[in-house]
Amino acid sequence: MQGVLLDAASLGEGIDLSPIKEQLSDLSVWPVTQASEVSQRLQEAEVVIVNKVVLERTHLEAAKQLKAICVLATGLNNIDLKAAEDFGIQVFNVQAYGTASVAQHAFTLLLALATRLTQYQKSVAAGDWQKSPFFCLMQYPVTQLAGKKLLLVGHGELGKEVERLTTALGMEVMVAARPGKSNDSRKPFAELLPEADAVSFHCPLTEETRDLLNADNLKTAKPGLLVVNAARGGIVNEAAALEALREGRIGGLAVDVLTQEPPKDGNPLLDALSEDLNLIVTPHSAWITPEARQKIVDLTAENLAKIKAGR
Repeated sequence: MQGVLLDAASLGEGIDLSPIKEQLSDLSVWPVTQASEVSQRLQEAEVVIVNKVVLERTHLEAAKQLKAICVLATGLNNIDLKAAEDFGIQVFNVQAYGTASVAQHAFTLLLALATRLTQYQKSVAAGDWQKSPFFCLMQYPVTQLAGKKLLLVGHGELGKEVERLTTALGMEVMVAARPGKSNDSRKPFAELLPEADAVSFHCPLTEETRDLLNADNLKTAKPGLLVVNAARGGIVNEAAALEALREGRIGGLAVDVLTQEPPKDGNPLLDALSEDLNLIVTPHSAWITPEARQKIVDLTAENLAKIKAGR
């Protein structure tokens, strides 16, 4: 099979692509592909391997040899799935490649919010501790997570690992029904949110999960609510969450994802980082451990083997 990898640089350095190359007769590797270059680079490809490059209907229609798309991620929102179905193109993703990495990051964000880590670090850097009349600083309220309720949205392998980590702290975990699934007997997110002391999102971005945390249901949240989103930008309405944080209607907000990535046009959360808020923004880095990135390649090679076998 003739393959093309459109955005190899998105995997970072130090990754061995040989498992993928072993499954293909030839592989063209492009570090980066602009939108205007997609159609040309798909001309001879039977398989396209892509991370974040958007594949639209016009691209797929023009790719006459294309049999399959292998996405180097779990989310498929950069692929026109209806077009792929119409043209008989199989679409494969990878799952559970970064369970330990992403759960570790989400757990770190939760702990950092609870301890007001960034605010106290800024305070120490500004010299406040050195000038304090007492042996410690206490201007920011710290949350003890033991005995508190964590609401999980998404309870697959990743959500379950976050549950394992947080229960070790003595937290009680509630799991919301998966938005968009009518046969899920668990309580919906909006019903559980008023009980939660913290919420962590581990679900894909779909029409049902877009703006899942929004201005309306934030009105029902506890004033100390800690919000962690290491899933996808757009699940948390950024403007509404920031307004609630500024007004003291929630206790903290930490995100590893934004609605536009990279945020070339700016973002209200980035603008607010200079304010004295319990706010953390990390650059979509939850998944970037070497172990997780290499597993993406290994799982993609397994998908290519399935394609070769006609599965």
